[in-house]
Amino acid sequence: MKLAQGGPEAHLDSRGRPPPKPFTKLYKPRATTRAVLLHHRYKMHSAAKIAALATILAMAAAAHPDLQFALRDTEGVEHSPREWSQARAVVLFFVTTDCPLSNGYAPEMSRIEQAYAARGVLVYAVQGDTTIPDAEVRQQARDIGYRFPALLDPRQILAHYTGATVTPEAVVLSPEGAVLYLGRIDNRVEDFGKTRIEATEFDLRDTLDAILAGRPVAHPRTPALGCAITNGH
Repeated sequence: MKLAQGGPEAHLDSRGRPPPKPFTKLYKPRATTRAVLLHHRYKMHSAAKIAALATILAMAAAAHPDLQFALRDTEGVEHSPREWSQARAVVLFFVTTDCPLSNGYAPEMSRIEQAYAARGVLVYAVQGDTTIPDAEVRQQARDIGYRFPALLDPRQILAHYTGATVTPEAVVLSPEGAVLYLGRIDNRVEDFGKTRIEATEFDLRDTLDAILAGRPVAHPRTPALGCAITNGH
């Protein structure tokens, strides 16, 4: 019997058996749609995790700048950033012996220390003028009666690090050394030769209140008026 060309029987061999199935049909790929989706999702998750880790490390580097120093105060006690580890914030008052504006703020500096020390805020004065003899700085610290350490910083490590340029100027640091605030203590001094009887804006106190309450600092930078910080060069 003659088979018609193109019919199903045309694919039989000489013994009337169908030819073997192609190899590709016998062994179909096992990769299901679910497996492919899981593979791509894993790759995406891995990439996202790597990107997130890079972001965290960058933020950590920005938030934990490398501040290292060992400075003695006017009583000979050495201080370093290690003593900030348990603080909630650190205040630096840049001062100098021969600046009337700086000296005029000494009582307010002590009041701020008294108000915030019990809440975990460390306060330091920093001598801003390297041309003043240490003996004179020590004597004035005793005369003023600072309630906190007055640091001698002959290389101006802290002024360079924080960006302070005048006295008096206040800086607030995190325990890790990040600059959270730089500027005036309050607005009592409007301009050179022009002062208010009482301040109406309390920039430093507002900053500390915000930090202690876990809120963002409203004005991280404010203009400060005072005597220029000099290095004798």
